[in-house]
Amino acid sequence: MKAQVFRGVNQLSYEEVPIPQLEADEVLVQVRVVGLCQSDIKKIRYPLYEPPRIFGHETAGVISAVGDGVKNIQVGQRVVVMHHIPCMHCEYCLNDNFSMCNVYKNITTTAGFAPSGGGFAEYVKVPGHIVRNGGLISIPDEVTFEQASFVEPTNCCLKAVKKAQVSPGQTVLVTGAGPIGLMFVMLVKYFGARAIATDLLPSRIEKALAVGAEAAFDARDPELPAKLKALTGGMGVDTTLLAVPSEKAFFQALDCTRKGGKILFFAEFPDEVEIPINPNILYRREIDLMGSYSSSYRVQSLATDIVFNRRIDVDALISDRYPLKNLAQAVEQAIAPNPETYKILIYP
Repeated sequence: MKAQVFRGVNQLSYEEVPIPQLEADEVLVQVRVVGLCQSDIKKIRYPLYEPPRIFGHETAGVISAVGDGVKNIQVGQRVVVMHHIPCMHCEYCLNDNFSMCNVYKNITTTAGFAPSGGGFAEYVKVPGHIVRNGGLISIPDEVTFEQASFVEPTNCCLKAVKKAQVSPGQTVLVTGAGPIGLMFVMLVKYFGARAIATDLLPSRIEKALAVGAEAAFDARDPELPAKLKALTGGMGVDTTLLAVPSEKAFFQALDCTRKGGKILFFAEFPDEVEIPINPNILYRREIDLMGSYSSSYRVQSLATDIVFNRRIDVDALISDRYPLKNLAQAVEQAIAPNPETYKILIYP
């Protein structure tokens, strides 16, 4: 089969690799579409993992083979593939910290080499633990593979929205109106709150308004804190969701978030970044800082419902489609987006 093999930093090789062999409890999925995620891009661009590997994890496809011991899963079934499932019984899982679970981190889908997601290939193997514990989600006939590929990123964003306790009537600032920021805007609106977005690109500011933001501003606007206070009765926003890894966005969030509010880090910053902060700002204003990483098994059913029943318009997020052989070109576009670049999908 064809796959895009990570051979080193910024080195993707479109090559022939063996189709993964199945154990009795495993399943093979033919990949129909896989989303290009910022985490994939970081793994390709930086020396985070030893090559060779095959990345890609926002996967939707068709069951092409099942192991002899697999029950209730049929060849030909259309599925979303969840690439991580927690163990459900460690201390992390018992405290709903599923993404910290060692099983969650270390058991994943693979197309060969060290298991690393494997969606950037024609076929991906799903290990028994994921097969047995709800990691293959049937796609209804009326839902496209493209739409289904959004279940995993929706889960990640939904986890953050839930962690920040976004609720009806609140006002939420979303920094960055790329595909993740736009999904946040949609989810914030879905939960009955008001979303306000910022970005550097005029086209993305307009896009945020189109998908449901009540207001959207240039992130460089020096009057932004004053404008947000004017929109919130002089208070500031209840919560800020940082969807871009920007120090300026963080300090802007401090200026825009009300006393007693929350700031959630969703975008991953470069490891070398350190942000100096006077702790009295947090103490005196009772600002909560929090982080949200990856997905949560707790919200998997809700994420599936939101996508499959079109409670948010994931089609509006898709801007580009690339064949698998052009993955490197897709990565370059994601790194240096044009004004109309949002979510990029890849087709093996």
